[in-house]
Amino acid sequence: MPALPSLISMMSQLIASPSISCSQAHWDQSNKGVIELLESWLSRQGFQCNVMPLPDQPNKFNLIATLGTGDGGLVLSGHTDTVPYDKGRWQSDPFLLEERDNKLYGLGSCDMKGFFAIVLDTVSQMALSTVQQPLIILATADEESSMSGARALLNAGTLKARYALIGEPTSLTPIYAHKGIMMERIQVTGQSGHSSNPALGNNALDAMHDVMSELMVFRQQLKAQYRDASFVIDYPTMNFGCLHGGDNPNRICGRCELEFDLRALPGMSNQALMAEIAQRLPYIEEKTGTKIQLNSLFPDVPSFYTSTESAIIKACESLTNRQASTVAFATEGPFLNQMGMETLILGPGSIDQAHQPNEFMALDQIKPMQAVIRGLIERFCLPLHPPTDLTTTKNEE
Repeated sequence: MPALPSLISMMSQLIASPSISCSQAHWDQSNKGVIELLESWLSRQGFQCNVMPLPDQPNKFNLIATLGTGDGGLVLSGHTDTVPYDKGRWQSDPFLLEERDNKLYGLGSCDMKGFFAIVLDTVSQMALSTVQQPLIILATADEESSMSGARALLNAGTLKARYALIGEPTSLTPIYAHKGIMMERIQVTGQSGHSSNPALGNNALDAMHDVMSELMVFRQQLKAQYRDASFVIDYPTMNFGCLHGGDNPNRICGRCELEFDLRALPGMSNQALMAEIAQRLPYIEEKTGTKIQLNSLFPDVPSFYTSTESAIIKACESLTNRQASTVAFATEGPFLNQMGMETLILGPGSIDQAHQPNEFMALDQIKPMQAVIRGLIERFCLPLHPPTDLTTTKNEE
C-alpha cells in the first residue's frame, strides 16, 4: 500500500482545512476538505469509504471507512468540525500547525483533528490484512453545533459494530458517562409604551422576573431530588446564559428573551424536564397578561452512560492504568450507544485546551494514545492475535 504522510503532516493538513461549525451563519463552514483528506488516506490503506451527505445540508458530510466484515468490531470515532476562533488572541495562525514547548498548536489540534492523525498513523503501522472483525473509522459533521452528523447516522441505521471509542480530549482518561444538555429560549411578549405611565403598556421584563424566579425554584428542586456522586458536580445544573429585553430606559419593555441550558444526570429524561418547565409557564402568562413561549435553541443531547463492566471500559482501564470516570461536557456518545454500540470517550489532549485561543496537544499524549488504539484493535478486531502486554503502556505519559 502507498505510504501515508507522517503523523505531523497529516495533522498539519487537517488543521489547514477550515471546518468551523456554528449556529451563526457567517462562521459556519463545510467540512468537505477534511472528509476528502481522510477518505484519500484511508482508501490507500484498504478501507472501504462511504461519504454520507447530511440530509438538507449538502455541504456537510460524514465518512464511514470500514476494513473487514463481521457482526462485532470496533469504531474509532471523531468529529471533523471545530468551534470558531478568537481573532487576534492566538500567538500563531490557528490554521497552521506549530510546534513549540513540546506542544502542537492549532485549531482542532486536540478537539479533535489530531485524533484522526494519530489513528491513521497507528493503523498504517499494523498488519490488518487478517482482521477477524471490522475496524471502522468514523468522521462526523457538526458535533460542535447541532450534532446533526451523529443524528443522521442514527436515523440511517447503517452503522453496525459492537464497541466504539470516541477520541474527545480526556487526557487519556476513560470516560463512561456524561450529562445530557438542553439549550432553551423563553420569550415573553408584553406591550411597549411610554415609561411615564405604566398603564400604557405591559412590561415584559417584569414578567420575565417571575419566569426566572420560577426557574430558580425548579433548579433547587432538581438539586435536592437528583444526585450522582460519580460526577464532580453531582446534581443537574441550570445556567441562565443570556438575557435580552427592551431598547431604551424611557420605554416600557415590550419583549424579553432568556436563553439557558440544563444539564441532566444519566437516567433523567430531557423530554420530562422540558414538559415540567412548560407546565410552570401558563400561570405566569395568565398572571402577568403576557404571552410566553418556550422553544429549543438546538435539539437536545441525551445523557451518556456505558456500564463500567463493559469489555471496552475494562480494556481501556488496563491500557491506561486509569479508572474510568465522568465528565460534564457532552459528546456523540449517547447516539452511538443508541445504535447498539458499547461506547466510551477517551482521547489525547485536555478539554481545558479545547475551545480556547492557542489550543494545543501535548506531544507526550501521542504515543500512549497510539498504544491504546493498538491494544483495542488487537483485542476487538484481531482476536487470533495475542493481545498487547497491557503493562507496557502504564505511566507512559
